[in-house]
Amino acid sequence: TCILGQLTTQVNASHCMIDTINNYFALFTLYTTMVVEFSGIMHASYLIQNILSGISGKPIMTNEEPRTGFTFAFFWGRVVMSVAILSFCMAATLVALFNGQTSISTKYPSITPGISVFLFFFFMAIVGMLEGMQIAFFAVAKLPANERGTSFFGRKTCELLFKGNGENLPGFMIGRQLTVVASFFLVGSITSMNIEPGTGENIFGVSDSAQTFLNYGFQGAVITTILASISWQLAASAFPIAFLNNPVTYILLCVALFLEFTGLCSGAWVLARVLKTTLKYQYDEVYVGTPEERAANNHADKAYGDDMGHLAGAGFRGYACGSRDALDGPIEEIAADEGA
Repeated sequence: TCILGQLTTQVNASHCMIDTINNYFALFTLYTTMVVEFSGIMHASYLIQNILSGISGKPIMTNEEPRTGFTFAFFWGRVVMSVAILSFCMAATLVALFNGQTSISTKYPSITPGISVFLFFFFMAIVGMLEGMQIAFFAVAKLPANERGTSFFGRKTCELLFKGNGENLPGFMIGRQLTVVASFFLVGSITSMNIEPGTGENIFGVSDSAQTFLNYGFQGAVITTILASISWQLAASAFPIAFLNNPVTYILLCVALFLEFTGLCSGAWVLARVLKTTLKYQYDEVYVGTPEERAANNHADKAYGDDMGHLAGAGFRGYACGSRDALDGPIEEIAADEGA
């Protein structure tokens, strides 16, 4: 999943953005994500975003007009619905874990319900820390070295991450990706229900058809997306220095760098080159010119503001930079992760 489903395409997309989106499947993907967002299932993230914005005092970066009337009611109605869905998913998952009605309990009877609950929150925290770390690292990448950390572990983290010409930053992104994917699969195994409909053991006495739906594990996807991904990203966007000062950040950075060092995901570079050649992808500069050429034609790149001064929109996975030169290290490596 990590190599074929993420890194290979992301390596090419970092250079060949125009060719990557110049097809109907990219358009279909965009519409699909817009439908999911419009449904409001994940709108609890916006509530978390507003809470963090109020706590940190940082405005939410958006181009939308202030919501009024029906738009205001429709938006917050979906937020309430999303919170209700998230609450049900969490309650159903915990009940199943305590009752030993999940896949992990069936496959490994020696794992007690208490251990299952612990593993559930442990791996969610791992995912959350790694999701927040990438936001925090990019947020402080352009700060002076003496401002990147205010504690012992904060300074150790930055020294390791930005060592030399910043070669450990892309290494972390690759190792992080592998760790996140593995953790997501483990959380999925822990939260997937294994209840046979019609046996009278349905969660909260729901109908057999509802139990069949819950057995697919979508409740785990809702929980991990909101509580183990988006929420931590928003928190890191609001408090990047706090993430850097956390000793767990330094430990996870070392783990990610070790996984990248093993070369488990190095095949992504080869597959990316094969895919690029087969689909005849061209670098974006072929279509829009280099930064120097764009500037000469009065189409210079926009200069983005300080990333630490705003909270990005919920679900935002990009990292704005004025140009490719704004990051340390080869862009080919840095871009080998989502949103780079």
